[in-house]
Amino acid sequence: MDAGDGSLIFALPPAELAVHPATEGDWAELHLMTDDVAVTGAALQAQGVEIARPISDQGWGLLTAILPGGVGLGLYQPQHPTAAQPN
Repeated sequence: MDAGDGSLIFALPPAELAVHPATEGDWAELHLMTDDVAVTGAALQAQGVEIARPISDQGWGLLTAILPGGVGLGLYQPQHPTAAQPN
């Protein structure tokens, strides 16, 4: 689906892949998507995964980060139509 502003979201059931244009430089980020970021974060924390930052509302989703093995990995709950279940 076309998310606007040059961003594309591809359905890969049961997941999706979003590709957004970079505003400057070459960089990439990986975010895992979940239906409930608070519950998923708590479950991961109970398994010993460190939560890197509190949940914040980015408008497009609720975002936090986890540190599995010391490497930052985004974890978010979408607040936008997803490719798997567009509105």
